[in-house]
Amino acid sequence: MADFEKLVARCHQVELRVLVELVVQHTSIDHPWFKAAREDPESPYRDYYVWASEPYDDGVVSEPVFPGAEDSVWAYDETAGKYYRHAFYRHEPDLNVGNPAVLEEIRRIVRHWLDRGVDGFRVDAVPYMVRQAAAIDERDRGFWFLTELCSAGNGAPMMGEVDAPPDEYRHYFGDADRLHAVLNFWMNNLIFLAMARGEAEPVVRALRDQPQPPDACTYVNWLRNHDELDLERLTASERDEVLAAFAPKEEMRAFGRGIRRRLAPMLGSDRRVAMAHALVQSLPGVPIVRYGEEIGMADDLSLPDREPVRTPMEWDKVDDQDLRSGSLLSRVSQLVRRRRELGALPVRWCESLTFDQPSVLGLLHHRSGEAVLMLVNLADREVEVTLPYDVMADLLADSNYEPATTGAVQLNGYGYRWLRVTDT
Repeated sequence: MADFEKLVARCHQVELRVLVELVVQHTSIDHPWFKAAREDPESPYRDYYVWASEPYDDGVVSEPVFPGAEDSVWAYDETAGKYYRHAFYRHEPDLNVGNPAVLEEIRRIVRHWLDRGVDGFRVDAVPYMVRQAAAIDERDRGFWFLTELCSAGNGAPMMGEVDAPPDEYRHYFGDADRLHAVLNFWMNNLIFLAMARGEAEPVVRALRDQPQPPDACTYVNWLRNHDELDLERLTASERDEVLAAFAPKEEMRAFGRGIRRRLAPMLGSDRRVAMAHALVQSLPGVPIVRYGEEIGMADDLSLPDREPVRTPMEWDKVDDQDLRSGSLLSRVSQLVRRRRELGALPVRWCESLTFDQPSVLGLLHHRSGEAVLMLVNLADREVEVTLPYDVMADLLADSNYEPATTGAVQLNGYGYRWLRVTDT
């Protein structure tokens, strides 16, 4: 803990804030709570977990999250003489988070990390905890749990892993008294559908169908994370499109629903990877760059399950790209810096534009007296679009273009361009 506190202090000195993972949907089977629970039916820890004499569908989790790796959400424990439920792997028994004693333990965990300087939390597996809370107390469909959790954080940002339909997002935000940020799986899925098709429509659809967050809340957008690319938000035919484009071989797929590859091997070129980052940096909300994406790290498909996207950072590759001005690292760094230099773009909403070129995504961020127009070409061919605005300045582009004016604007294949325009 002393080393950790030094790390947090140093991060704060260089104006970095630290979020830690809050994994309280389950514990390990080796956790002292579970050991006590399985060994003694009278232990106070027995009710920390979900037990049954026989497996049944309790409405919280019906099927294994990892089909093929697990064939049931229930595992028999010889010592306890009962089955315990595990939404994920059998070595991760579910906590009964609706139990007031467990909720108090979670509050204590949150306070522990805040006392050590942590600025906020990424909350794991949120929908499962909400459903478990509802099984104990049906009040507000179990979302009372998030209100309690965020209250324990005393205002510290809570960023939730919420793989749920977009029309449910409003319940996770509440009145800005639950999650402060929602990891936007809906947008993530439709970004990959857009890239598979080379068309902007899926991203426009995602923006249209997701609710606007309340004040002080936001979405978090990303390309890849530390898990498989879970495509459950897509229809079956849309999922097949994405799999065919980015995971044509069975070894590239996971659990019948997703892709277990890193970003660079999926997209195939630095130019396309940079375009994908420009897209995410253009969206309203908070953009994430996951380690390795900025240098085009490869994956190792000989590793099982999710491990191909969890390999260590390739520091030598960073050193190599840091010396080249046209490298992927330099392009992603430029995108991030310019997004920060623009100041506070609207974090909750922007206007999407439609062009006669279906591959071009146009996002207009309104500001006082002006606007920032961010253009991304999802196709590999050069295109030209006509703007209905007066262009005041070119802010950023993937290459050297002729200065943009009212009228025709060029974009390279997988090109991007940010412009300051009059807000009419």
